[in-house]
Amino acid sequence: MSKPFVSRFFAPGWAGLLVWLLVLGAAPGCKSNSPEPGADPTDAPASPPTTALVGSTFIGEYTPAQLAARVSDIPLVGSLARYSVKVYRLTYTTRNTDGQSVTASGALLVPVAPAAVPVISYQHGTLQPDEENRAPSYYSPSSEVWSAVSVLSATGYVVSAPDYIGYGASKSLPHPYEHAASLASASADMLRAAREFCAKEKVNVNQKNFLLGYSEGGYATMALHKLLEEKYATELPVTASAPGAGAYHKSAFARYIIGSTQPLNFLSTYVWVLRTYDRVYQLNRPFSYYYQEPYATRLQADPFSAVPRQAAELFAPGFRQAVLTDSDASLTASLRANDLHDWRPRAPLALFHGTQDDYVPYFNSQDAYNAMSARGATNVELRPIQGGTHFTSAAPYTLAAYAFISQF
Repeated sequence: MSKPFVSRFFAPGWAGLLVWLLVLGAAPGCKSNSPEPGADPTDAPASPPTTALVGSTFIGEYTPAQLAARVSDIPLVGSLARYSVKVYRLTYTTRNTDGQSVTASGALLVPVAPAAVPVISYQHGTLQPDEENRAPSYYSPSSEVWSAVSVLSATGYVVSAPDYIGYGASKSLPHPYEHAASLASASADMLRAAREFCAKEKVNVNQKNFLLGYSEGGYATMALHKLLEEKYATELPVTASAPGAGAYHKSAFARYIIGSTQPLNFLSTYVWVLRTYDRVYQLNRPFSYYYQEPYATRLQADPFSAVPRQAAELFAPGFRQAVLTDSDASLTASLRANDLHDWRPRAPLALFHGTQDDYVPYFNSQDAYNAMSARGATNVELRPIQGGTHFTSAAPYTLAAYAFISQF
């Protein structure tokens, strides 16, 4: 959920480790009505059966040797990137949080492979407002898709990587941070556009759809899985998903934050979550409702200004009481609308999470596993990363998640 996530998780060396593990496993390429504002993805009608794809721009084609050079600190990488990869910037239609149609964008990575390949929908982690150039569709060396994900594509996957609303083609709009419905619909519509592009350009893909992402991307992956199974089961069936370190139990997470007496490093990003929900659900509360002074005034002037690490120092007493007692019905409803832990997936799902995660607590994945199991799900696995924090767990997640989907 924080800025360091991007640079740490997708350092080139970690990309090499990722591909190395993949080769130890199977070669996946050779395996055979408008929604209401702020609606939960399970309540939103599926998009009409019209095209999502608006246009495409060819960015470049990269050989296995070029991709290997991006992960040159790992000796094996050169022999593991098997196919050249063509990269495109797609634009497509999706719906914003107010139900209005908008043009969004994303990156599409296409391996030049001889046989039909599966598709991965890859949901990126948090991007701060000054990190616009890290959005997938820019395909910059600082983006998540540049190294690890590109080498993954070179092993035999088409990769659909949405920018989300608020980045790329829709950068003039505020990003609905950690809003389940719009993260899911933007990712689903990008996946629809990706398959439309493949059909148009005669890219040979099979029917397998895998879903991956970590941190905000893990939360988006869970939201996407839920939406696809309930609204797109025939058009876009989920083969398997592996979300990592997502804040799936939003209502419990809010209580955890408010009740914490320990310093919390992520409170600046949680301010972003609250701002999103206040806008999307039209709560329209003054900053003084949420925050004590001088932070209420500072955040109103600059929503990304520095905040203290102690919840009791930042949040107003009335707001804290409302969260802990559920006494603010509208606020409680906005949090519960974004809970993603309690449903029954049909496709295999593996929950990866560091047991010492200090940004998104481990209980989010534990609660999801418990709730899904209680609903009778037998295809859900909890994969704890023992001793891992939010940052140290990122590399093990990458390795294990791709190994998990390579089974299918």
